[in-house]
Amino acid sequence: MEAREVSGKTVEEAVETALSEMGLNRSDVEIEVLQEGKRGILGWGGEEALVKIIPLVSAGEGGGMADEGRAKPVEEAPDNDAIGETARNVVEQILSLMDVSASVEMIKYDDDDIPLTLEINSDDPGILIGRRGQSLSALQYMVNFIASRKHQSGVRVIVDVAGYRKRRQEELSNTALRIADMVKSKGRSIMLEPMLAWERRAVHITLRDDLDITTGSVGTGDRRKVVVSPKKRS
Repeated sequence: MEAREVSGKTVEEAVETALSEMGLNRSDVEIEVLQEGKRGILGWGGEEALVKIIPLVSAGEGGGMADEGRAKPVEEAPDNDAIGETARNVVEQILSLMDVSASVEMIKYDDDDIPLTLEINSDDPGILIGRRGQSLSALQYMVNFIASRKHQSGVRVIVDVAGYRKRRQEELSNTALRIADMVKSKGRSIMLEPMLAWERRAVHITLRDDLDITTGSVGTGDRRKVVVSPKKRS
């Protein structure tokens, strides 16, 4: 699904309109505020808000990778066990090519909303995680890309190394909540540090139910940042 630009009287109205038209939830997209909009005087000189809604690529989550590699879904969902085995085989082959000694554990959850996870344990996890988790994100993208192609369906498998992603997600959630409190107390927007796609998604999901704030993003590529703003009331 392609990104879409939608306007409205307020940012919130534009976002809600876009989500309704695209049939998506806030957790499924990244919101970029192109124009905040302003009220006119006696009906004159007003300016509509403009937002860009960018569907998140679950198969990628690789920090800016394009979504053209995502395979078209088929009517019958593939077997999760088969997907897991494919993904694990891909990881093991990549590790072998890198000459990295590691074990790969498949973790499945009873909750269907939590993706299957491959936990990699190695004596040298740093080489797999990389700077700011970039190597790990690239590895996850490759695994999902190959598994999606093989099963001819959109596949989402989480790849983690020594619990790095889980710890980082908890850290991001705590940071997001703290920033949200600051935004509400100060009444102004706060921009976070540059983040990878999955990290931005963690922030969006943490704050999506907060009725007093809204989240968006600015920038491109690996310099893309989340902006937390007080919600404007119409």
